[in-house]
Amino acid sequence: MKSNTHVIVIGGGAAGFFAAINCAEKNTDYRVTILEKTNKLLAKVRVSGGGRCNLTNACMDNKQLVRNYPRGQKELQSVFSRFSVPDTIEWFTKRGVKLKTEPDGRMFPESDSSETIVNCLLHEAEKAGVKIKTGVDIQEITQNADATFTLKTADGGEFHCDKLILASGGNTGEAGYNELRKSGHTIVKPVPSLFTFNIPNHPITQLMGVSVSDVRLRVANTKIESEGPVLITHWGLSGPAVLKASAWGARTLSDLKYDFKVVINWLPKYTEEKLRIEFATQREENGARAILTHSPFELPKRLWEFFTTSAGITDALRWADLPKKTANVLINRLINDEYIVKGKTTFKEEFVTCGGVSLRDIDLSTMQSKLMPNLYFAGEIIDVDGITGGFNFQNAWSTAWIAATNC
Repeated sequence: MKSNTHVIVIGGGAAGFFAAINCAEKNTDYRVTILEKTNKLLAKVRVSGGGRCNLTNACMDNKQLVRNYPRGQKELQSVFSRFSVPDTIEWFTKRGVKLKTEPDGRMFPESDSSETIVNCLLHEAEKAGVKIKTGVDIQEITQNADATFTLKTADGGEFHCDKLILASGGNTGEAGYNELRKSGHTIVKPVPSLFTFNIPNHPITQLMGVSVSDVRLRVANTKIESEGPVLITHWGLSGPAVLKASAWGARTLSDLKYDFKVVINWLPKYTEEKLRIEFATQREENGARAILTHSPFELPKRLWEFFTTSAGITDALRWADLPKKTANVLINRLINDEYIVKGKTTFKEEFVTCGGVSLRDIDLSTMQSKLMPNLYFAGEIIDVDGITGGFNFQNAWSTAWIAATNC
């Protein structure tokens, strides 16, 4: 390999920075440059986890880890065998970033600030001599006869490099993959993943901000199911259970044009039979108490009042006087609650894509294209995506590290 090899990384996000830093650290005679289309660096890192940066998940068993990826499970076993969660933790810890693990397994910097991760990556890039150019919109990628690359920008500029790492994310839409199609790469149609459900004009949206720690959610007439917390918003339903369902069902929900029925069991520990027994117990033991103000379930007060009121229960109605017909309505509402979803909401910086460069076109031991030598992929541009909880960042770190250490 000739000295002073030039490596260009397209994409100034998590995968792009991680690839550039590790490439420059491993090959001190390389020139490494990051080209970012926008004027924002590490945008997703900044907003992840509500601004705290959920940079990975404390799932140390790779067999368990891959189960959190709707697309790419089998292939990621090979990827994570080379760089996995313990390696991510070690990498950041060695660079002065102290991490903590929350009860659900999500890992954050102890500072609870994404700026800790942003500053770490910016510092390490500068320290390694990585050059960063923003506002560079690459429109054309050409591989020359000697396997080097010529990159043409939207404003007529050119860049030349010996090796190219594509880490431009998955939110560019199909047009962003056109150059790869020209070279014969298969692009799995990109569709949104990790989105919330819109239920316009439904009265439950008046409870925005109310959350329930554990529900069971399913999309009617599909195999899509999930469990976990749900958050009621002013536009509909959000929270981990909804985001997980949107990830596992990304293609199905796209085919449905985001018009479907979702069914929620707000009390997943209860079957209908157990719930009827609980209602009978309340009649016997708390018969004199008002139903509206005495809930035997761990539900937010405002949500319980919403359910009981919508079932036709008045302020004064006691458990002992609960009509059978009204009880049936309330029971059905608690464990078989239906909502018509019309559309989705995605957040631009946190947007995750299902789809991308087909894994069949990539040598996963090196992340190099099987069709174009010296071309590597990292992060969300490939057809891999995870559920919420730090898994998409782990894919970014792992694939970027492999690309960096093999180019």
